[in-house]
Amino acid sequence: MTLRSRLMIATALSGLATLAHAEDISFAPVPFPADDAARRAVVATGGVTMNGQTAAIGFTTLARSGDRFGDHTFAQLLDQGGRPLTTPDTGAAVSSASDFTSLLQIGTKLFSLMQAEELPAAVYLSELAQAADGKLSVVSTKPVDLSAVGGLWWPCAGSVTPWNTHLGSEEYPTDARAHDAAQSLDDIDEEVRPMARYFGLDDKTMGLDDYRATVNPYRYGFPVEFSVTEAGDVAVVKHGAMGRFSVEVANILPDQKTAYMSDDGANVGLYRFVADTAGDLTAGALYAAKWVQTADQNGGAADIEWVDLGHGDDVTILAAINKGTRFSDIFDTADFNADGSCPEGFLSSNAEGRAECLKVKPGMEMIASRLETRRYASMLGATTEFRKMEGNVYNPDRNSLYVAMSEVSKGMTDADEKADMGGRNDIRLAKNPCGAVYELSLDEGFVGTRMAAVIAGKPVEYPADSPYAGNGCDVDGIANPDNVTYIPGQNTLIIAEDTDNHQNDAIWSMNLTSAALTRIATTPYGAEATSVDWYPNIGGHGYLVAVVQHPFGETDTEQLKDPAEANAYVGYIGPFPVTP
Repeated sequence: MTLRSRLMIATALSGLATLAHAEDISFAPVPFPADDAARRAVVATGGVTMNGQTAAIGFTTLARSGDRFGDHTFAQLLDQGGRPLTTPDTGAAVSSASDFTSLLQIGTKLFSLMQAEELPAAVYLSELAQAADGKLSVVSTKPVDLSAVGGLWWPCAGSVTPWNTHLGSEEYPTDARAHDAAQSLDDIDEEVRPMARYFGLDDKTMGLDDYRATVNPYRYGFPVEFSVTEAGDVAVVKHGAMGRFSVEVANILPDQKTAYMSDDGANVGLYRFVADTAGDLTAGALYAAKWVQTADQNGGAADIEWVDLGHGDDVTILAAINKGTRFSDIFDTADFNADGSCPEGFLSSNAEGRAECLKVKPGMEMIASRLETRRYASMLGATTEFRKMEGNVYNPDRNSLYVAMSEVSKGMTDADEKADMGGRNDIRLAKNPCGAVYELSLDEGFVGTRMAAVIAGKPVEYPADSPYAGNGCDVDGIANPDNVTYIPGQNTLIIAEDTDNHQNDAIWSMNLTSAALTRIATTPYGAEATSVDWYPNIGGHGYLVAVVQHPFGETDTEQLKDPAEANAYVGYIGPFPVTP
């Protein structure tokens, strides 16, 4: 039996969940992976019922990292000149960290863009074919040239805009203050040095001057828009107007002007951007959320106020970056007073993992708001205490936004003095290492007004003789929610996990009326379930895109039997019947 056969995608074809009411979708549940075979495979639901129509579905792999299509190897990492990067162990560097993958109907063609969550990153454009039964397959693939924007930095989640572009992201941009203050290369975080490889440098032997001459921290940390033509040409734009932070995902609402952007990491914020012109993200106003707590039970709840960070535009921000603007050009700094206050004229910030007293230099307000968005938001009183804010998605049926919080910890608790120092201690919740998903209610202008948890994971400690031993969260509930998507008209939220608290990460379907969960997919050892995104009608079929990132990667590396098992899966659950 071949390796691919042994790793064949399994399906569960029985036990369709009972419909809560006629419009709700229901899936055949997938069992908890109980043996080694199930824990090595991608196991997906085999059946769905939508509006009375029942269909057999499953997971289909479009590509795995390292697959060859014509002249190109899917997910191979390249430098700015298009030359393959290499590693001492494996030769050509091929990423197993495939993440957000879009489907784009462009004219008569169907394309997919996949972004690999690496440093330096890669993006691949694949042309797809659609069979009469809805099955999709890859016709060709090629890398996207990212040199015009200086390469890409840890791209994670993303969305498809209402005008049919791929809106990607850049996570975890490096702290520009630390970068500015570095006296030697040892002062630069080892995790970010590999970006220099994109520019042809050896990150093990380069000097600080070489690194600084090529890697500008202010060039990374933005929403990134990819426009594709029917001929397969791709234009790439980083939107400085939308702010710089650890962008998990930016989602555009139906007015085609409002974007909600989640921020991954510790001491992070939630942001709302309102473009000047519908369908154009190059200029607009930016706002940061302030959490005004109203409840501390069951994940907590709050009224949401918005702090105005001012107007900005891509042209001005790009000019500041190209000019070589540094942290010290934007801010004056000072030490805290003995009583914990800042000196006169300075404002406190608890963003970027440190407590600071900062003052914006005259005339640098717009630059501060877009290149140091977290710090500036914190200084002005916004809440920068969220922890591991992950995906967000809009629900048109309830005019609300769902925001995944992978953990409720650090600044979100009332017990971490380091995380709260320099801030306002707005969020005061009990720690929950299993995380929660929040609903943000919107008004008719798409402004968020109230935020409350709709589901939370449940920490457990299973006994050593339990079949669930080693799982730190209830196996029948969510653990560390990451990407989310919503199926309109079906009252259903889809939640994907990125967790060490379930040995095998899962994808869940949640009925928003009953809060009932159905496990609809599980991933191999050490993998992350990511890039869930719903497409209601492509050529007469629906698709739930799903990606399995770094199998046998972050955990359970000792379970790897064959190197090919560690290749990422890019694919979809479906095809679904199209309903009225």
